[in-house]
Amino acid sequence: MGKFSNVVRFKVKEGAVENFEQHFQGREALPGMLGQILIKTGDRTFCAVGTWESESAIAAARPQMIEFLDSMRDLLEELSPELGVTDPVSGPIVAEM
Repeated sequence: MGKFSNVVRFKVKEGAVENFEQHFQGREALPGMLGQILIKTGDRTFCAVGTWESESAIAAARPQMIEFLDSMRDLLEELSPELGVTDPVSGPIVAEM
């Protein structure tokens, strides 16, 4: 089984960008997480990209990821009624440079 990745899109509420960035800067890697980056894609929009040892590693970490999201949910703007405050996708890594 190969490496796995997840990408989560966020939109931060007006005036909450610095607090949001600090949430990520102080975060420690979860078991099975190989790394994570936070990309600022606009004034208040971000994508978090995580790399994991395997699909089972990310599945095992899901409760901690939800807990982390809950700790900053009040900083996030709803993306849409269907998505809520995040737009997550994940899958196996098929090419790596």
